[in-house]
Amino acid sequence: MVEDSGAAHRHGYIHRKDDYLTRLRRIEGQARGLQRMVEDEKYCIDILTQVSAMTKALQSVALGLLEEHLSHCVVEAARTGGREADEKVREASDAIARLVRS
Repeated sequence: MVEDSGAAHRHGYIHRKDDYLTRLRRIEGQARGLQRMVEDEKYCIDILTQVSAMTKALQSVALGLLEEHLSHCVVEAARTGGREADEKVREASDAIARLVRS
């Protein structure tokens, strides 16, 4: 993974950073809600329903970030070519494989 040194490089999701943060905070709230449900000994099916909703929300964030990575980071690396392009494609393939397995 290439780290952002703060120089000219900007990650593809930056223009939607606030949207991602809002969604992640909502997911964080869902996680706290799940904890309360378990603490309050709520019905297991109701808890599982909320786990499913939280999982879908996380998958939505992941797919959005993947799309941003492909359309920005991978496309830019492909324009440059060489080793960086190969690395970005490999990173994207690995990320897709992790998402498919999860």
